[in-house]
Order: sequence, then C-alpha cells, then structure tokens
Amino acid sequence: MTKPKPQVKSPCVNLCLLNEDDVCVGCYRTGKEITLWGGMNKASQLAVMKKVRERESKSQFVSD
Repeated sequence: MTKPKPQVKSPCVNLCLLNEDDVCVGCYRTGKEITLWGGMNKASQLAVMKKVRERESKSQFVSD
C-alpha cells in the first residue's frame, strides 16, 4: 500500500484568536481557511501559505 504524500505543514502555532478581519493572530489564516485546511489539496494549501506570508509581513507584530 502506498503512503499518501504529506500535505503542507499547518502554520498553526496554537494561538487561536481571530481579529476583526477574521484572521487568526497566531497563524494568519482566515477562519474559513482554518476550517477548510484539512480537506485542501497541496496546491490550495500552498496558495493559502502565500497569503499567510503576505498577511504576516503586513502585521504589526513582525519587524523588518
């Protein structure tokens, strides 16, 4: 039996709090992205990770 390929590692850091824009302050995913993560294919997860990096770079909690 072939083992399924691993999906993209979740960006979850166990700090789950959605801000007023419905974005988690811990992982920078939206509530919808968090809910759908486990059922997404790898391409969709990678697309979310791109958005995560963009949101994180604009965050007040990340310094340049």
